[in-house]
Amino acid sequence: MKGDRVEIVVDAGDTTRTYEVIASRAGRRVETAVRRGVVEVSEVTRNGSVVRTARFMANRVLALVEQPVPREDGSERSA
Repeated sequence: MKGDRVEIVVDAGDTTRTYEVIASRAGRRVETAVRRGVVEVSEVTRNGSVVRTARFMANRVLALVEQPVPREDGSERSA
């Protein structure tokens, strides 16, 4: 959903760097995957097409914070 974001904190030697991947348009979402020592964060459309991808070496990633947009669900509404 638009507004979903993932923050990645990476060890850059003597300092840390923070990167963000944000779902920039309606209907897009952010997916994370860890494969073969690589952390991959992708912005994906409704039909599954990858718009952009950020890749980091897993041993350099210090934190991976997923921040979903609060969604209003009809089942949680109070009467």
